[in-house]
Amino acid sequence: MFEKTKAFSGFAVDDLARAKQFYGETLGLRVTEEHGLLTLHIAGDRPTLVYPKPDHVPAGYTILNFPVDDIDAAVAELTARGVSFERYDGMRQDENGVMREEGPLIAWFTDPAGNVLSVLQER
Repeated sequence: MFEKTKAFSGFAVDDLARAKQFYGETLGLRVTEEHGLLTLHIAGDRPTLVYPKPDHVPAGYTILNFPVDDIDAAVAELTARGVSFERYDGMRQDENGVMREEGPLIAWFTDPAGNVLSVLQER
């Protein structure tokens, strides 16, 4: 039934203007706004919908992962743009917030609404 449909994802934020600034200016994504909703235009022709929700509660999990070729360069660039990386108890992260143990190299940060995002690099 859905094998030919181009599904897309969406998530909520508490402040659309702050989200537009963060995703557009801080992360450098192309962001459009229509009918009170944002669309993040991400490579691969898979737009992501961002919608306002007054009683928004941040997701307790990673909602969007950004694969990068060089995690150290990505973390440095994001840090220079004012992004702070999360530190989690029980996870061995380096001084920049990158977890380098099993799996991909990964570092987590949040958007202004508190939703968790990551940059990750395959080994």
